[in-house]
Amino acid sequence: MARNPIVREMMKRYTQIWALGHSTAVLSWDTETHMPQSGARPRGIALGQLAVMSQKATIELDGLVRKAEKAKDLDQTEKGIVRMLRRSLDYYLKLPPELVEELQRVTTEATVVWRNARKKSDFRLFEPHLEKIVGIERKMADKLGYQKHPYNALLDLYEEGFTVRDADAVYSRLIPETKKMLAKVSAAGVFPSKHPLESVKYQTASMEAVNQAVIEMLKMPADRFRMDVSTHPFTIGIAPDDVRITTRYEGVNFKATLYSTVHESGHAIYNLGIGEKLAYTPAWDGASYGVHESQSRFWENVVGRSREFVKLVDPILRKNLPFVRGYDDESLYRYFNTVKKSFIRVDADELTYNFHTAVRYEVEKKVIAGDARVSEIPSLWNDTFEEYLGMRPKNDAEGALQDVHWSGGSFGYFATYTLGNIVAAMIWHKMKDGALIAGALQKGDVAQLKEWLGTNIHRHGAVYAPKELQEKVFGEAYNPERLLAYFDRKFMA
Repeated sequence: MARNPIVREMMKRYTQIWALGHSTAVLSWDTETHMPQSGARPRGIALGQLAVMSQKATIELDGLVRKAEKAKDLDQTEKGIVRMLRRSLDYYLKLPPELVEELQRVTTEATVVWRNARKKSDFRLFEPHLEKIVGIERKMADKLGYQKHPYNALLDLYEEGFTVRDADAVYSRLIPETKKMLAKVSAAGVFPSKHPLESVKYQTASMEAVNQAVIEMLKMPADRFRMDVSTHPFTIGIAPDDVRITTRYEGVNFKATLYSTVHESGHAIYNLGIGEKLAYTPAWDGASYGVHESQSRFWENVVGRSREFVKLVDPILRKNLPFVRGYDDESLYRYFNTVKKSFIRVDADELTYNFHTAVRYEVEKKVIAGDARVSEIPSLWNDTFEEYLGMRPKNDAEGALQDVHWSGGSFGYFATYTLGNIVAAMIWHKMKDGALIAGALQKGDVAQLKEWLGTNIHRHGAVYAPKELQEKVFGEAYNPERLLAYFDRKFMA
């Protein structure tokens, strides 16, 4: 694949790292889907050893990567491969093993404590563990290096090149404008805050039939893709021809599992569309967490919650769910697009979702910078939430304890959800403000949308950094105006 002899040698040796990653992915998928509960301890040992082997094998490539970085004749793909390996090396070489081990040990214990603290809605139980995690995250930022703000080092782990300055620019525009829209939408009542179908129970077998028909409608390739069930839906790219998703069935409010399936399929479509020449290289990946999230949010919201999609999915629903027959397409559209302020992020609708990520971003930024103490997180959270949504959480479970991410040390992650929404809206804008989407769906031609995404985004994998990819495709990066325009067209018209 590579023309440059240094890169060819590097890729030959990278095969071992790829194989370790492939094994880790299979084990991780099995952990969430089929592994018996008592298998957790030996699985943890195996995954830990695979991680150590992968780290060692990656570090051994440092010399070749340095040589490749000095080469003058690399093409764009080779440059992308070298850049991705350098990102891995920066992490493995800059963070001492004892710090990585400490993070793993502390977060393993903290996750168990968080579950109990959330159940009892008592932040004080979790506080000493979060103190340790925040201390480790600050050390990581120092070791990794940053300019201007320590939080930049952590943001970059999830979104290459994304900074506090970028995030501030996004949220300072998005939040006040969305607040105004939300007030008008709530007052108008066109998009209801609740719908009768939200409380209707369904049979799991019936929804399995619906979801199977939907993935067939999305033309997911049966020989390269599969769907299973897990507690928390996820997507995992095991290999170029082996991408898997999961959904979950809760027995009530069928749109939850429907849109979980569509959302995860969006991630899978991205993985399956990465160019063949990138197979078994470090560039066989999404450009970033935010860009990957844009694909799932595009299919879930821009496509999946449109009137045109309702008409496509209507026959499937009426065939398998008798209780929807009393509702016309317009009522189903309202059901799919309820708008309601809520305390829990995972329950949030399109219009209110970004408030939730903004709260987390503001809290994390201040805590990592030392501008707020861990003990102040509940009050800081509640104050910020009230400022954004006009409601105050009644307890810690509704507030700072609702998500598992901090117990696992995932600081810098949440903003990528909003970046996904923004990039999805940039796609909508590029597709003639949705006209291309509506036209394709009216013909039942999802292949046209997949082809556009594949040509412009998917085939590049991680060859381009996320900002560079956006400039290449859209001529701009992380533009919140596109999301505001999408909201305006959908909710304000």
